[in-house]
Amino acid sequence: MPHTLRIRLVGPLQSWGTRSRFDNRDTEEAPSKSGVVGLLASALGRSREESVADLADLRMGVRIDRPGTRMTDYHTALNVVSSEGKLNPGRDTVVSQRDYLADAAFLVGLEGEDPQLLLKLQSALQDPHWPLFLGRKAFPPSLPVAFSAEHDPSAMCEASLEEALVATPPVVDVDLKKPVTYLVERADGEQEWMDQPASDFRSRSFRLRRVKVVTAPWGERWF
Repeated sequence: MPHTLRIRLVGPLQSWGTRSRFDNRDTEEAPSKSGVVGLLASALGRSREESVADLADLRMGVRIDRPGTRMTDYHTALNVVSSEGKLNPGRDTVVSQRDYLADAAFLVGLEGEDPQLLLKLQSALQDPHWPLFLGRKAFPPSLPVAFSAEHDPSAMCEASLEEALVATPPVVDVDLKKPVTYLVERADGEQEWMDQPASDFRSRSFRLRRVKVVTAPWGERWF
């Protein structure tokens, strides 16, 4: 029987890039798996050289409780050292565009067969080894990432990922008359996301995973 750990990702700013290259830093509409695995590894205190295979094996789903507003920050910088180690003072202005999600709120589910691993993650998220952030180090969460296991049954349940995401109440105030969107890792997913960790974070190797996108009324089973 699968078990699902649920966490909430709520903050003034978030950024979950999967295609970022050089000076353009994108964000997806929802948390990336690589970003969430990195958050879990930070909570556990794992170094960049340590394996995250057990975390990457968890099946992940996201419910977009509040999509937030996409913002683009335009940067310019002078006297930047190039990748070859060269510096040209006063020349070669570097232009960078960085995308963010402002005031977004997500419920994330992580499904696995080993409840002990999920309980270990729950404990680590309540008392993280390193600070937690929402995609980038400058973006701390505004609500605790972990639900309280002692006082809130939303933390972990003996249920599938889909069941857990549908059954959990909203993590922020929402209009329940409007539909809600789910992005769930499934073999029949119509989207491909290049955010499945395939190595440690020092090597930074990723592969594709399939994601199913469903919009449905709150609390309605769609699976």
